[in-house]
Amino acid sequence: MPCNNGSRGLFPARTLGYRSHMSTQTQQKPPAPKPKPKKAAAKNTADPKQTPMMKQYFALKEKAQDCLLFYRMGDFFELFFEDAKLASAALDIALTSRGKNAGESVPMCGVPVHAAESYLAKLIRAGFKVAIAEQTETPAEAKERGGYKALVARDIIRFVTAGTLTEDTLLDARSDNMLVAVAEVQGQIGLAAADISTGAFELQMIPENALHAEISRIAPSEIICSPDLAGKLDKSTEWPREDFDSQRAEKRLKTLYGVSTLDGFGDFSRCELAAAGGLVRYVEHAAQDDTPFLQPPVQRHPGEYLLIDSATRASLEIERTLAGERKGSLLETIDRTVTPGGARLLARDLAAPLFDESPINTRLGLVQWFHDGPAIREAVRSALKSLPDISRALGRLSSGRGSPRDLGQIRDGLAGARIMREQLARDLALPEMLDALLPSLDGHGEMVDLLERALVETPPTESSSGGYIAQGFDPALDDLRNAGSDGRQAIAALESRYREATGINTLKIKHNAVLGYFVEVPARHGDALMTENSGFTHRQTLAGAVRFNSTELHEEALRVTQAGAHALAAEAEHFAQLIDRVLERKDAIRASAEALARIDVGAALAERAAEGQWCRPSFCDGNLLEITGGRHPVVEQALSLTGDPFVANDCALSHAERLWLVSGPNMGGKSTFLRQNALIVILAQAGSFVPAASARLSLVDRLFSRVGASDNLAQGRSTFMVEMVETATILSQATEKSFVILDEVGRGTSTYDGLALAWAVVEAVHETNQCRCLFATHYHELTRLADRLDALSLHHVRAREWKGDLVLLHELAKGPADRSYGLAVAKLAGIPKPVLKRAKSVLDKLEAGKAETGGLAAGLGDLPLFAASLEDGEEPSDALREQLEQLDIDALSPRDALEQLYALKALLESGE
Repeated sequence: MPCNNGSRGLFPARTLGYRSHMSTQTQQKPPAPKPKPKKAAAKNTADPKQTPMMKQYFALKEKAQDCLLFYRMGDFFELFFEDAKLASAALDIALTSRGKNAGESVPMCGVPVHAAESYLAKLIRAGFKVAIAEQTETPAEAKERGGYKALVARDIIRFVTAGTLTEDTLLDARSDNMLVAVAEVQGQIGLAAADISTGAFELQMIPENALHAEISRIAPSEIICSPDLAGKLDKSTEWPREDFDSQRAEKRLKTLYGVSTLDGFGDFSRCELAAAGGLVRYVEHAAQDDTPFLQPPVQRHPGEYLLIDSATRASLEIERTLAGERKGSLLETIDRTVTPGGARLLARDLAAPLFDESPINTRLGLVQWFHDGPAIREAVRSALKSLPDISRALGRLSSGRGSPRDLGQIRDGLAGARIMREQLARDLALPEMLDALLPSLDGHGEMVDLLERALVETPPTESSSGGYIAQGFDPALDDLRNAGSDGRQAIAALESRYREATGINTLKIKHNAVLGYFVEVPARHGDALMTENSGFTHRQTLAGAVRFNSTELHEEALRVTQAGAHALAAEAEHFAQLIDRVLERKDAIRASAEALARIDVGAALAERAAEGQWCRPSFCDGNLLEITGGRHPVVEQALSLTGDPFVANDCALSHAERLWLVSGPNMGGKSTFLRQNALIVILAQAGSFVPAASARLSLVDRLFSRVGASDNLAQGRSTFMVEMVETATILSQATEKSFVILDEVGRGTSTYDGLALAWAVVEAVHETNQCRCLFATHYHELTRLADRLDALSLHHVRAREWKGDLVLLHELAKGPADRSYGLAVAKLAGIPKPVLKRAKSVLDKLEAGKAETGGLAAGLGDLPLFAASLEDGEEPSDALREQLEQLDIDALSPRDALEQLYALKALLESGE
């Protein structure tokens, strides 16, 4: 069996001789996606003097289209023309030139084949796609086919794109790498999402207004879509419409899974099938018609999850901060997983909290069991740390990009899973989820035994050099290895004998890939071996050495070479057979990997809960959100580094008191309070303990957050426009089961407009949406709504002024705030004293106008302060303060200081 699985990474050994038929297969491929401006194709200027190599290059570049073309030349991948300019800039490597085309020098740069993966990683992160053009025959085969000057055949063997990666060096081990395909059929939107590195595959039909929210949840590395949807999706690749044909897609899926009907996987709509077909075809194209590794598709329904739109997801910084970093996010704060699979599963749980009490409680039961058993939790976490990433190792083996190391990881992972099952099964009071998971950890004894006998303890990452099949597994292979070893010993003995016979102590027998084995002597001894009776045949003369061959050396070299080649072939055969055995059980192996990941997540959440004294949430019917001593997990962790305590606060929303209006000073903690309750809801419905003394809530169907200020200038949206769009989304989509947090609605426009909008939004949330809501504001006028909105409750964050300074207490109290303390916060921020003084004067006049209008904001245009003919009234003077401010204390002598003190006392007594 050809060793078509016997290589690692991006450049399979099978391409050297095993796939020379590829060019005939690829003629029927659909056109590649249209090029984007940043990925300019090379210019193929007509040139009658074009060399055969450049003709071959341009033919491959036309096939590569918007991808950078890695063109294999010996030990390097070369790039030419615009590709070279783009790659050299992105990789920070030298841009050179090679020959001429149409009278102009050809820009060129290159990367070594052995280091290509590291360069590819940089290009993929920079947003490029890369086509790998490999040699599909050896130079010897080319010579035999077309003579001495025959050009080695090349073809594109793979398109490397962000969503189709499988290599460890190109992936983040702790994050999924999702590819998404979107299709529209008769007005319905279908979405397919897959992680090619693990084979995870899901389909769903979603409303158009939820499309961006779902894409935000999945956070794909790459999106493809049919042409009619290209304008609706940012950063998407347009793919041929025919590949999204639902009937063709159905046939393609049936062929992929070897079934006559898809009913066993789910009742898929035409739009779901269309999206699935487009995704499968794209993966086939990227792998050049290799069968993609995809698990049977799982049908998802939006109602299964707590829906979180993209704006809310960003503002709450669930998986990434606003700066795009994992550090500082909710995920980073709670992640205590010890395996890559567990880390990826935790991220998925957090991205899609459940909307079903039963599975949530099943997850919580596992966390509770580990939380209450610190000894077993520590033992399990310690055992998990040593286990490899089985899912991705299986993914590479299934896609034909596996290595001996991947087989070793399957062996070690399944052996560890079996030991863990034996340890956990000793406990008779297992939680429901763990009891269901344990059977998946066993059943691989025969395979583990085979792999333990077949593989060396630490298999290499490359298969081409052999050395991964254990001694004793195959006696015939051992004989070949011994023959090669004996031959090398014979060559060493021959070298010693030649030295003695010729008297040349510097004589050496060497080997290289071109000449094979040869005798080499310094140039000054070359003539002594040139005689007919010497037994040596001249092969090559160099500046400082002369090389020869001999009959004996040729025979021994042939013996070594043949033994080595046969040994490599035998190992490759074993490697292919072992992969086949693994793939026969890939479903069971995948189940084991998923079970280990779920155990890791349960133990990790228990560890985090024990660290922070978190509680298990409980659920009830109705519209309740009752949290005692709630805390913001990210802020609390940040404060713990400085030793500062976090001030916990309660929240009690119910149908009778479902809308809280929260006022108080800036920096007082309003936004933190709003966010922490939203994060507690997410954690609870994801199946985690929560940072609170107690938590009882009714399930939330949709979570909305309008917090913070940002703009989207690329789409022509100002900060206020973004705020209004997000607010409109909330008002149109929130239900009675939703939870909404709104912060400072209306602050981006004039006082009257902003107050009017905030007033109307509060009324709409209370009367129409009737959802649980926390509404933070500085518009004190809104507190008057409590008189006529029965379910509105007033609260404020406490603050005090002490000796002229503002003290923020970060405590939530009942009732409205007495004022906003804006000037006090400005003083803390370092606003100059004259500005603060002027602001105080303005504030006094505004407050006076407000009092005259019965408590509503005065019309600013009616105040003399803002009139065109502004006349500032005289401000009250304070002679004592003014004289104190003028003193330069550091310049005063003791006598001068005493005199100034007498003067100040006299001024005070005079009453001026």
